[in-house]
Amino acid sequence: MSMTGTILWIDDEIEQLKAPILFLEQRGMTVLQSTNGADALDIISEQPIDVVFLDEQMPGMDGLTTLEKIKQIQSQLPVVMITKSEEESIMEDAIGRFISDYLIKPVNPAQLVITLKRILQVDEIQSEKTTQRYLQQFQSLGAKMDTASTWKDWSSLYQELVQWEFDLEGGESASKEILEEQYASANAGFSRYVEQTYTDWIATSFDQSSDERPILSHEVLRTSLFPLLKESAKQPVCFVLIDCMRLDQWRVFEKTLRKWFTIDTQLVGSILPTATPFSRNAIFSGYTPAQLQRAFPNEWDLSKGEQSLNQHEETFLKAALERNGFDVNLRYQKVVSSADGKKLIQSIPSMKDVDLTAVVYNFVDTLVHSRSDSDVLKELAPDARAFRNLTETWFEHSALLELFKGCAEDGIPVVVTTDHGSIRAMRDTKVFGDRDSADSLRYKYGRNLNIEEESHALKITKPELYGLPGGVQMSSYLVAKEDYYFVYPTQYHKFQNKYRDTFQHGGISLEEMVLPLAVCRPS
Repeated sequence: MSMTGTILWIDDEIEQLKAPILFLEQRGMTVLQSTNGADALDIISEQPIDVVFLDEQMPGMDGLTTLEKIKQIQSQLPVVMITKSEEESIMEDAIGRFISDYLIKPVNPAQLVITLKRILQVDEIQSEKTTQRYLQQFQSLGAKMDTASTWKDWSSLYQELVQWEFDLEGGESASKEILEEQYASANAGFSRYVEQTYTDWIATSFDQSSDERPILSHEVLRTSLFPLLKESAKQPVCFVLIDCMRLDQWRVFEKTLRKWFTIDTQLVGSILPTATPFSRNAIFSGYTPAQLQRAFPNEWDLSKGEQSLNQHEETFLKAALERNGFDVNLRYQKVVSSADGKKLIQSIPSMKDVDLTAVVYNFVDTLVHSRSDSDVLKELAPDARAFRNLTETWFEHSALLELFKGCAEDGIPVVVTTDHGSIRAMRDTKVFGDRDSADSLRYKYGRNLNIEEESHALKITKPELYGLPGGVQMSSYLVAKEDYYFVYPTQYHKFQNKYRDTFQHGGISLEEMVLPLAVCRPS
């Protein structure tokens, strides 16, 4: 691989460096020369430079001083320190001032090439090699899709796809397009798998030794939080639910949190529909939606509409704790605004005095829904990668991160999960139903529901088999598969265009259903 770019080599004995300079020029580099720091600073101010080679020992303005002044002019300019000294203190000084690398004199051509490749071509080399590895694995991934028959198979495959998504971030657009096609194929297969097995999941209880089915939303407390409460006795525990968090988003959060925690993450499954009124309430209550409506007919009644269904998580959680024999002091906090975030930060010092702190954080879900109506957000986050980067930036400056830091300082373990993920909805499909049918884009319930193309959705005509409430007003459900979204024939083109390429949830896809459940222990 040839190299191009401009090097500024600063050394008071530059005449003795003709051989390595000629070597670099023969490789395609332009090498500018300077015998002192002052002249070098003028060159840097006047023309573009890609890399600086800087002698540490020079008369007058020495290397470290020159380095400091270079960084004042161009803070991101890569500087390689070249020195005769191997003193640790000098190297620490240079590294502390953000040098990109250092070399010990006398330098040989091979060292120079390796250093330049590391600085100038690392992204290109990594991208090329990663693309090659992905293309080599393409057929293997396809074979795994064809043979996947259990929850473990599909969740493992999804993890691989997410990892390739990260690995190919800076790669060629062609390889990313191929990966998108594999995602589409995987979601088609996964939708068929869920359609065939979901009623069996609901009819059985989770068995830790089985790979056949996931831990479902209503089993999250029993399998993660309750054992930790027993283990911790009177030690405080924190439970955090980040609404609408995908696995890829958790991976970037997890990377940050590993500074303070040892993290054990497993993959669990959202119940259907993958929407807050159903899945989040199932988590906090330990009930399927059908069981929940029977147990709390006043607090959770789907026949009255969805608007009031997310106001009673604390009540459901208290009841679930009592039902399972836990007598704990509970603090419940929901963060839906910046004011709520400030209250959360203020409460952190007193968490050690509370047995269980449960926090619902709504930002990611709010961002998902806001993007549908905001051209600005669509430009900021045009695809899943950009959307993930946006959530990462938010997390690093959020009250939620402060909560995690506070838990780490006080030795409080944290259970983290989500109620559902989201998918980039790209294909519309026409639906028909009564006027009082639910208006969600990825799921609907009501009377006389029909869809123009049956393969685009799971139609549920026996809600009880799916753990869902039935009755006249909820006689059937439609749950979108893959990346389809529902549009009524009325004003079809208007809503087709409005909601195409928006992030939605409620349906069947890997991104919506395969979710992280993590236990974070302070390290």
